[in-house]
Amino acid sequence: MLGRKKQPPLDPVAVAQMQRAHEEQEVQAAFQKGITALRDFIAPSSLEFSSTHFQLGTRYARTYYVYGYPRQLYTGWLSSMVNLDEVIDISMYVYPVESQVVLENLRKKVTQLEAGIQIEAEKGRVRDPGKQAAIQDAEEMRDRLQVGEERFFRFGLYFTLYTGSMDELEFVAHKVESMLGQQLVYSKAATSQQEQGLNSTVPQLIDQLQIRRNMSTGALSTSFPFTSADLSMDTGILYGINMHNSGLVIFDRFSLENGNSVVFAKSGAGKSFTVKLEAIRSMMFGTEIFIIDPENEYQRMCDAVGGAYVRLSLNSSTRINPFDLPKVVDSEEADNALRSNLITLHGLLRLMMGGAQVQMQGAGAMMAPALSPAEEADLDAALIETYAKAGITNDPLTHNATPPAIVDLYDTLLHMGGTGPQLAQRLRKYTSGTFAGIFSQQSNIDIDNPLVVFNLRDLEDELRPVAMYIVLNYIWNKTKSDQKRRILIVDEAWQLMKYEDSANFLFSLAKRARKYNLGITTITQDVEDFMGSRMGRAIVANASMQFLLKQSPSAVDVLSDVFKLTSEERKRLSQFPVGQGLFFAGQNHVHIQIVASPTETGLITTNPEEVQQIESPLEGGDFNQPQGTIDLGNRLYPGGL
Repeated sequence: MLGRKKQPPLDPVAVAQMQRAHEEQEVQAAFQKGITALRDFIAPSSLEFSSTHFQLGTRYARTYYVYGYPRQLYTGWLSSMVNLDEVIDISMYVYPVESQVVLENLRKKVTQLEAGIQIEAEKGRVRDPGKQAAIQDAEEMRDRLQVGEERFFRFGLYFTLYTGSMDELEFVAHKVESMLGQQLVYSKAATSQQEQGLNSTVPQLIDQLQIRRNMSTGALSTSFPFTSADLSMDTGILYGINMHNSGLVIFDRFSLENGNSVVFAKSGAGKSFTVKLEAIRSMMFGTEIFIIDPENEYQRMCDAVGGAYVRLSLNSSTRINPFDLPKVVDSEEADNALRSNLITLHGLLRLMMGGAQVQMQGAGAMMAPALSPAEEADLDAALIETYAKAGITNDPLTHNATPPAIVDLYDTLLHMGGTGPQLAQRLRKYTSGTFAGIFSQQSNIDIDNPLVVFNLRDLEDELRPVAMYIVLNYIWNKTKSDQKRRILIVDEAWQLMKYEDSANFLFSLAKRARKYNLGITTITQDVEDFMGSRMGRAIVANASMQFLLKQSPSAVDVLSDVFKLTSEERKRLSQFPVGQGLFFAGQNHVHIQIVASPTETGLITTNPEEVQQIESPLEGGDFNQPQGTIDLGNRLYPGGL
């Protein structure tokens, strides 16, 4: 009996290798199964092709190719279709062609055209201007190719439209074809090639249509589709989202010709929200902020970041002396410090005595002067004498002496000749009358804080323009004496535009601000009043950055004339939702959506419902408002700011 042959013992190493190979096969099979599952997951429920269109699930679609172009293309011709509010896939295929091949073909083409012209001339026919133009174009192209100025390409342009119904597809297709046809760019549906068209427009880099036209470098460059302004910089702060291309608007206002900006919006459109958001984000990068707040809208933000809140009223203990001189370090400016402050005081005192208010008469405007020439001369002499009595002259060494006050000027005017006593009586309400105290005593504030808010809400309407003028001068003096990157926000600036002197002063600051690293933001909801002033238009022209949020129909007409808005922009400007608008930065402007985090919203919102939720968190408030203050000194921002 023959026994079975004994099997040799298995090698442990071989067994381990077999097990490892088996495991790798299982992993590979699972991976392939996963790929299949992923494809099934992203694939449409159905795909049905016909000769003129195809159905992708519940969507109807059609692929087109461009076959004809005009003799000359202009930059941005494709932007109208790219920015169209429809679902469109666009594919471009660019194939370089050897210059030598193109030169040979051009030579042959020129020879054929010249021969054709000669034959027609021999037959006595009128010369064809189209052939002559073609010869000229071919020769120009040949010359540019020979010197390397141009290259030649084969260019294929396809696009696929997606809609919810067949009727909608026909409507959108007609709109796109007409839009391109207006520019002499002609397209056709890829009849009986819709599957190949779909494969050519989805991101597979497969050109299955292979319908191409010759293009030079210059013509091809005009087809670059991304023509909307891109306002993203490496430095700066986030303002919002570019609604044209969904990009981020990150910008540094101080990178422009000047750091000035203007904000126009109707009440409730989000102008204060926008400005406060810019302010709080700028502070994160070390920018100091001054705010003139006429309506107490900035207190909660100020308290949250540990800022200084200066409340000006007839009953408050805060005092600002408009006769204060700046502590300038520049020797040339120090010599002119007194003279410059005298000019500023002239404007202030005219404003205090009635102001040169604009009075509209028919189609023109007339100024009602506050002072006569004789009164101006007497006031100038009184100002110089008042400073002299305090020991202050043009000599910079005397500028550290205690400055005079309005009561000292009143006393000087009262005891001088000419019109002095009459001027003194007009100032009396600021020295011993109704408005006494607030601006008639020595300054008792010393601001040293990254954020300073001057609240003017409790001041009478008559006193507000005067207060805004004095605060502006105080901030300006501090800016000149200690130069840092700062932003000055002037809310409700239309109140200054009502008077010639205050409007001139604000414009003067806007012109000179860049020298001292200061950016001025003027905010107004009364566009007609602001732009009705000559200085108002000058301030807008001097601002390198502008925000136009939702406007009333009457304001749209005014702004359209100033900013040269298109018909579409005019239409949108009166229909923008809250937080959307036009953002102008230098020569670029975009449609912007202002965005803020919940923490930022909790700090800066003025919406009554949101404010109530924030102040009553136990009653259902859903803002992630941080508890405590934000430490600006150490640059710590808890709560996700």
